[in-house]
Amino acid sequence: MKIFHGTENANILRPCVVTLGVFDGLHLGHQAIMRRVVERAKTIDAVPTALTFDPHPRAVLYPETAPPLLQTLDQRLANLDFLGIKQTIVIPFSREFASQPAEDFLRDIVHDRLHTREVYLGKGFAFGKDRGGNIELLRSMSEKLGFFADEVDEVQLRGNRISSSAIRKLLADGRINLARRMLGRPYGVEGVIIRGNRRGHEIGFPTANLKPNNRVIPRFGVYATATLIDGVWRKSITNIGVRPTFENDAEPSIETYVFDFDGDLYGDVLRVRFLHRIRDERKFNGIDELKAQIERDTRRARNYFRHQGVKNMLAIL
Repeated sequence: MKIFHGTENANILRPCVVTLGVFDGLHLGHQAIMRRVVERAKTIDAVPTALTFDPHPRAVLYPETAPPLLQTLDQRLANLDFLGIKQTIVIPFSREFASQPAEDFLRDIVHDRLHTREVYLGKGFAFGKDRGGNIELLRSMSEKLGFFADEVDEVQLRGNRISSSAIRKLLADGRINLARRMLGRPYGVEGVIIRGNRRGHEIGFPTANLKPNNRVIPRFGVYATATLIDGVWRKSITNIGVRPTFENDAEPSIETYVFDFDGDLYGDVLRVRFLHRIRDERKFNGIDELKAQIERDTRRARNYFRHQGVKNMLAIL
């Protein structure tokens, strides 16, 4: 996939089928948009193209209410590539850009620079000055400039609209199974493995301590997880919290015990995906009680991984 940081860097030679949006999380609703773009691009021999914004527009315009993002920019770009987008333009979002009339952006960038043949927006998405760049404006300008514009219907689950904000709420509540259904994949975080206090080693469960790049972390507790090591998703169990049995850390920790693995992961970048919530985090009366609980948690996780549906899911991660 070609990636352009800023529209001025894009040197577009072929016609494009385009979509615009932040696409945080690339959930099932976003995936429906990407499928439409990819299918139409293939049909008319054009380049499937996404224009995305970084940072999040609300982080610039209303920072006090800006949501934490489900993905880093690199994760978003990797998922766009996986979904078949061949060209992504990352637009640095600023107050200056926000003040630009949507008509100018559509004419100068979408039409003139990208040679756009078709444009698809998610339902309700708008951009530009006073959010004037909505589907009605696109359809009006498409008649003048000679491209086609349409809106992709929203995707629902159990009668509820799938959205990034809904997924953030589910993760905060620890409802990772429903979040997984909205995302179309298990939610994951990635980051560098740092040295901890080695208490896990002392009690027979050595953990990798992850310093996450992601800002959205599931609710404190213990989870059955999958951890990517050397290109292989390995079964694991992960605790998120402040380790109340020993001390209440100011910063939450993410500690992963990888089953049947004794390698050194310090300094590596690790990916962890959350598959099933086992229990809440709680305080224990000493190391022996904690160790006994970890043994029970590990047995529960191993039993979870024996289910055929879970095996199938691990095979396609």
